[in-house]
Amino acid sequence: MQVVQPIRDQEKIEEIQEILKRQSMRDWLLFTVGIHSGLHLSDLLKLRVGDLKGKSKVTIQEGKTGKSKSFLVSSQLRDWVEEYVVHMDDYDFLFPSQRTGKPIKRIRVYRILNEAAKQAGLQDIGTHTLRKTFGYHYYQKTKNVSVLRELFNHSAPSVTLKYIGMQADKRLAEL
Repeated sequence: MQVVQPIRDQEKIEEIQEILKRQSMRDWLLFTVGIHSGLHLSDLLKLRVGDLKGKSKVTIQEGKTGKSKSFLVSSQLRDWVEEYVVHMDDYDFLFPSQRTGKPIKRIRVYRILNEAAKQAGLQDIGTHTLRKTFGYHYYQKTKNVSVLRELFNHSAPSVTLKYIGMQADKRLAEL
């Protein structure tokens, strides 16, 4: 099984966003909400327009854990959502398949992310990259592994640090 990494470089994040924006606003917003929310992909894909539209805080029930999960929506992200959903109804899925109207599939997300990553010169990118990128940058800003552990529902801080690739970073710095 391939281990994916967070996108550590802010310039690479912006490059991927530009690549995705050129091909599809849906794909761009999926990536952007993913790296700003820390949601599991399965929960991200289940979001409906009404879940995010006009909200500064979103609370969902995680499918994987059954626990309640909240995340903040910045004013900038809220504006982007508003622009994207202008012709959508509140009950529509936020990231629909053009063919079915149902949420796009995990494999489709993988292909979207992987292709954009290749264009940006990145490897080791997958669907967990969104969540890991959120975690990595949250930790870099706050250095608060306890809150991040709670957000991710991990059993221990060491699990969280390993998940976001911090232990690998520490080993590389020691070389």
